[in-house]
Amino acid sequence: MAKIKKGDLVQVISGATQARGGDRGKQGKVLEVLVEKNRVLVEGVNFVTRHVRVGQTQRGSRTGGLETTEAPIHISNVALVDPETKKPTRVGHRVEQVTKDGVTKNVRVRYAKKSGKDL
Repeated sequence: MAKIKKGDLVQVISGATQARGGDRGKQGKVLEVLVEKNRVLVEGVNFVTRHVRVGQTQRGSRTGGLETTEAPIHISNVALVDPETKKPTRVGHRVEQVTKDGVTKNVRVRYAKKSGKDL
């Protein structure tokens, strides 16, 4: 089971501080997890500027110029945010038994190690 999934709230824990123009300490939602590259795309973090060639759409409006988008950040540089304390925490897994319609199943659940709350 993955430690960080799409939709999780994470905080950047490494890199330059915000006072120096970096992203450390910023929190955002995970937009995408790139498993093969061990990277995540976080909303509002690691903006890059791309120069896009000028073109035209079918309606005739012009496209291109400078576009800013989020770039992927390595998964080791972010930590999941504890829902109770709103601070970064580690992720643990535990097995719970769930009974539904008389059938008992073992379900793996992610939880925040600092507070013990389910994620």
